[in-house]
Amino acid sequence: MVSRERILEAARRVYAKHGFRGATTRLIAIEAGVNEVTLFRTFGSKSALLEAVLEQYSKDEHEAPLPDEPIDPAAELTRFVKSKLEAVRGMRPLLMHTMSEVDERPEAAEFACRGRHDVHDTITSYIRTLQARGLAAPDLDVDVAAVIMVATVMSDAMARHFVPDVYPPLDEAADRYVRSFLRLLGARSPNGTAPAHAAFSSTPTSR
Repeated sequence: MVSRERILEAARRVYAKHGFRGATTRLIAIEAGVNEVTLFRTFGSKSALLEAVLEQYSKDEHEAPLPDEPIDPAAELTRFVKSKLEAVRGMRPLLMHTMSEVDERPEAAEFACRGRHDVHDTITSYIRTLQARGLAAPDLDVDVAAVIMVATVMSDAMARHFVPDVYPPLDEAADRYVRSFLRLLGARSPNGTAPAHAAFSSTPTSR
């Protein structure tokens, strides 16, 4: 018996390559090694199948969550940013197709924007916790700071493929983004003895 997961994996590959319009049930069935009747019996419709693909992408994301209580903001944010960069890079073909079809399929907008909303909310909450603990500037515009970080992650993950020379090297990107972000926050380490970004003071600022 063909598993639901096998069909979903095949649909993911076809959708990422062809988008909703081009991802016909025939192509998906061929990729999965089944007949179209099996697809409809399992999912009911092409739209339901591709919605299941989008939902699976959301559940598959392996993130490094930010803690409720900051201990090492530099390390915590760097892990978080690295995980988000990797997740969005992996979804880039699918996201590009989805965003291009938002006018045709308004429901796709929810998927295309869901991750960005979640990351924004997570970073906003983390910054407010830093402020409450006296680890970030009290007069900081938190919403704008969160927008800056989320936009940086999305820009790198989505556009590096086209203009790689304007971004830091892959192995330095998360560290350098976080270092600059913590300076923007006026962040300090929990022991109050040094800026939270001090650990990165030796990281080069240019290539």
